[in-house]
Amino acid sequence: MKFPVLRTYTVLYLLFLYIPILILPIFAFNNSTTAAFPLKGFTTQWFGRVFTDPALGEALKNSLIVAGSTAFFSTLLGILAARATTRYSFKGQAPLSGLIMLPMVLPEMIMAMALLVVLLSLGIPLSLFTIILGDVLICTPFAVAILTSAFQSLDKSLEEAAQDLGEGPFSTFYLVILPLVAPGIISAMLICFTIAIDEFIIANFLGSGEKLLSTYIFGQLRFPKNVPNIMALGTVLVCVSIALLATAEFFRRRGLARTGAKDTGGFL
Repeated sequence: MKFPVLRTYTVLYLLFLYIPILILPIFAFNNSTTAAFPLKGFTTQWFGRVFTDPALGEALKNSLIVAGSTAFFSTLLGILAARATTRYSFKGQAPLSGLIMLPMVLPEMIMAMALLVVLLSLGIPLSLFTIILGDVLICTPFAVAILTSAFQSLDKSLEEAAQDLGEGPFSTFYLVILPLVAPGIISAMLICFTIAIDEFIIANFLGSGEKLLSTYIFGQLRFPKNVPNIMALGTVLVCVSIALLATAEFFRRRGLARTGAKDTGGFL
């Protein structure tokens, strides 16, 4: 066996990362208000209580608005940025690309505080709109990374052939380019949606008390009797997140297969 130490480290790391997620549904179906072993019995009552909570309904509605808007605008900006950097060469391209991707490595708390200061200095009231602004800043680099790969895998001769047949730049982009990169666009939207619906730091700093799923869960954890309800909600969110990521990976691989590009791994 080659590199047994590295293989062992990888296995231990994955166990450390995913065991808490696997334990979550165990306590969600446990007939006890205390998250501890031994288990008391099987029950689904916590799921029933979660879905009858009016505060959760409002938080879910707001989170869907924020996540949907973030996914749309982040993907739109990602399309423009990816198209510009893969199709054209211009002065300052490398520094600008680096600045676009910078939010992926900057601490979110620092960006949230900076955005809060800027918004307050401009007199913009904190609301769902400001949360969307912050989430778009966070999610756009992920959309750019996915869409850049999609645009780079395109055969430029297809675009040239369309223009030789009389199509203009806009119609070529709309009729030829967009259909080919559509799986990448769907993948980027799903990834941005997943990130935005789970985002807590931006929602906490820029929300001014607006109820979202992340802030709702954080607030409920202060009350021990509500912990089983939150575990049930967490189980549902984990399942939804896995489904969204799997769907995004499916469309990413479909896009690569359509363009004949080589799959170098992916994000799952």
